[in-house]
Amino acid sequence: MAQINSAFTLFMSLMVEAMPFLLLGVLFSGLLQFFIDERKLVAILPKNAFLGAFVGSCIGFLFPVCECGNVPVARRLLLQGAPTSVAIGFLLAAPTINPIVFWATWTAFRDQPEVVFFRILFSLIIATVIGWVFSVQKDVRPLLQSGVAAYMNRKLEASSSASPLLQSGTYFLGQSNKPLITDPLEYQAMLSNKTEKPANYRFHLLLDNTIQEMRELGGVLVLGSAIAAILQVFVPRDFILGLGQDNVTSILAMLLLAAVVSICSTVDSFFALSFASTFTTGSLVAFLVFGPMIDLKGVGLMLSVFKPRAILYIFGLAGLLTFLFCLFVNLYIS
Repeated sequence: MAQINSAFTLFMSLMVEAMPFLLLGVLFSGLLQFFIDERKLVAILPKNAFLGAFVGSCIGFLFPVCECGNVPVARRLLLQGAPTSVAIGFLLAAPTINPIVFWATWTAFRDQPEVVFFRILFSLIIATVIGWVFSVQKDVRPLLQSGVAAYMNRKLEASSSASPLLQSGTYFLGQSNKPLITDPLEYQAMLSNKTEKPANYRFHLLLDNTIQEMRELGGVLVLGSAIAAILQVFVPRDFILGLGQDNVTSILAMLLLAAVVSICSTVDSFFALSFASTFTTGSLVAFLVFGPMIDLKGVGLMLSVFKPRAILYIFGLAGLLTFLFCLFVNLYIS
């Protein structure tokens, strides 16, 4: 009974910690939909795959969202026609490459500035490389959930026949026959001539969009948080920490711990600080780099956009690159 109470308490803590950032990400997603001309947004993004991945990784500095809020924004970028490399780069880097996380990490590790430097550097490199790798897939729709892919198909058909603008706004994934915008022609006219439509109409659409995406993504956040809480309570932490203290196994242990504990990137540096005296520098960096990219909450949210095999590719590449970079730190720097 005590373990169940602990699991429930931890579950509620994860939810309270993550929900504000999920809401922030959904709001940014809505802003991209209703207040930014998608043609202009796509036009200014780099066409070069590698440069696009780098720019996407740096966008997080302008959109300070954690791993709970980056998914809706990355999804909106994909739906608006942004290059895959940009969306993937943002998805992986935004939880770390932002001023809030930088400040929090510096506060926790001001006596070990190399941890702050390597966290930012490795996160940026890994996100850029993975985004660049995914750009090889010219048509990303086979890697997306059917609802997202179907929406992109409708958008391509609309752009070739009628208008390059979105004709149905956002939607509840899996229920694409229930569009949010009931008058597409009116919405298109509003986007074409913003001065002829009242601003409160846009805010009304933004509110409806926020409610729908919170219902959708909030559900998978609840499931991911529940799984993370159960694992933390019923899998002894001593077992994870006892996997090893040397240069190799300490990194593997912290990679596993990062995926299991699912701590928000804005506060994970303080959690990692508690291991600073017993774990290697490389393993601390591994925790801080890998956790925001791949944790149980994030995987649950990513499943609302990508198919499992795509997430497996991201998981494998992120884990491998993080391990190699952090092993280099342990062997040659620290």
